[in-house]
Amino acid sequence: MARKRASSTQRSAREDAVVVIGMGRFGRALALELVDEETEVLGIDEDAEVVQSLSGSLTHVVRADSTKEDAMRQLGVHEFDRAVVGIGTDLEASILTASLLISFDIPHVWAKAISEAHGRILEQLGVHHVVYPEHDMGQRVAHLVRGRMLDYIEFEEDFAMVKTNPPADITGVPLSRSSVRTRHGVTVVAIKRPGEGFTYATADAVVHPEDTIIVAGHTRATERFSELR
Repeated sequence: MARKRASSTQRSAREDAVVVIGMGRFGRALALELVDEETEVLGIDEDAEVVQSLSGSLTHVVRADSTKEDAMRQLGVHEFDRAVVGIGTDLEASILTASLLISFDIPHVWAKAISEAHGRILEQLGVHHVVYPEHDMGQRVAHLVRGRMLDYIEFEEDFAMVKTNPPADITGVPLSRSSVRTRHGVTVVAIKRPGEGFTYATADAVVHPEDTIIVAGHTRATERFSELR
């Protein structure tokens, strides 16, 4: 017999909460960051010691087998709108857990993949967002190592945002007169003065040599820009 989907009342009670399954390094870091951002988190792991170590740090954390439908339903996992599978090394548990979440009709399911093959299987199951933490971090660090970037985020379709120090040729004049977009193919989106927070960059803003800036543009253009002196 087909299971009924959770009622709208049940769903609304969980819409601001996230269930994170698998409290390894990735799942733990994700769950703790969500809690820091004042998001309710239900953490689930099979290891009693891991669960005990996180007691008091998450909204709720329980020991359970995430591949068992009855156990997940008892915890109300089917009522959540957002779920994350942080299981990596146990591929069978990762795949079975993800499949179960999809069968619950949870609208937004993220899952960690440790290889392209693992990721393909998760996508075929219907997982909405497959992430590759180790691969993505390796790429990010590679970009940081290559240039003078202070931080780097790459998005889809060859687009990136970079935190860096400004080259001399855009300092001392309003951004509208610096021709930064024409000459370097990037847009300055934010500026940070020493001792202050970031503010949005305007056409009249003047960048100083000691400032930190965030620029956006195609990946290679942002890399070249960060290498300028």
